Amino acid sequence: MQLHNGLGMHLGNLAQISNAQSRSISAENFTGEKGRGALATEGTGAAAARELGRGWKISPCLDLRGSSTVTLADIQGPGAITHFWITVAPAAWRRLVLRAYWDDEATPSVETPLGDFFCSGWCERCNVNSLPIAVNPAGGFNSYWEMPFRRRARLTIENLTPDDVPGFYYQVDYTLTDVPEHFAYFHAQWRRNNPLPYGQDHTLLDGVRGRGQYVGTYLAWGSNNNGWWGEGEMKFFLDGDADAPTICGTGTEDYFGGAWCFEQPRGTYVTYSTAYLGLPQVIRGDGNRASQQRFGMYRWHIQDPIRFHQDLRVTIQALGWRSPQGGQPRYLPLQDDIASTVFWYQTEPHAPFPPLPDANGLEVI
Repeated sequence: MQLHNGLGMHLGNLAQISNAQSRSISAENFTGEKGRGALATEGTGAAAARELGRGWKISPCLDLRGSSTVTLADIQGPGAITHFWITVAPAAWRRLVLRAYWDDEATPSVETPLGDFFCSGWCERCNVNSLPIAVNPAGGFNSYWEMPFRRRARLTIENLTPDDVPGFYYQVDYTLTDVPEHFAYFHAQWRRNNPLPYGQDHTLLDGVRGRGQYVGTYLAWGSNNNGWWGEGEMKFFLDGDADAPTICGTGTEDYFGGAWCFEQPRGTYVTYSTAYLGLPQVIRGDGNRASQQRFGMYRWHIQDPIRFHQDLRVTIQALGWRSPQGGQPRYLPLQDDIASTVFWYQTEPHAPFPPLPDANGLEVI
């Protein structure tokens, strides 16, 4: 009898027996070793547990030192990360950088600000109710992206600023099992234009070489104009496409599964969060000092992955409307603050990512 390998879990295979082994890493078990949890004698909870002793929440979290990098998980494979959870104060979401390295690669396959990975790019709390990413009150970040590896997986968190970040809680759940040859590696990359140069597209992804599938987009979009900002089209250039893409959308709200400027009634943005699509965050200006409106939206290509066989480039336009002056309405290329986080699987090796900005370049202004 061939047993299930423990990957690709869903309701239809939960009853199947598997030889996969379940493990978890946290501040209570830094290595994830079997039978080694809750053995700490010192940690951030030691004072609170002084009358109770070992096993009573001695080490529930980390305090991240300024200008430091901490390894959250270092796992010997084969296996897959199946879920991880993190929470920390919102002020740190853009100055902490999450990275993932598979099989001792020299450059990371995942490199994004912490908040943006979890659809929370504006350092303000919002709830997300989607299949691969769930954000729950109050600021509980959950990822269910399956992240297979064959020899080793390493997750790190870097504090880009000299200021300490107290109270960093995390748990990394993984399975040790054989990984089939045809499984690709998970990747995530962040880019920002602030502001977007006039008449130019925002590039979400470029330079990808290899074979794989694009599986998701998150945008933190800050509008620098009055009026509607989402007429721009999302474009996917596949396998040698040059001037024209193979896949082209019809508008920003259309790509994220909405319609008619996300409005109901007219002039009022409506938030939504579903399994695959969402506009979970609208930060409305107050007409005084907080005048700009900001938006967070996601689109997961889970039922409709965008497959590429040689290369991939992804762009989006920023378009609004000019005020009509007696003639036909005209589009207005916008100069907005656009930060994108994209998710895809591909064969390795991957091309090195563009350099990530420093803390000032990541900062929410």
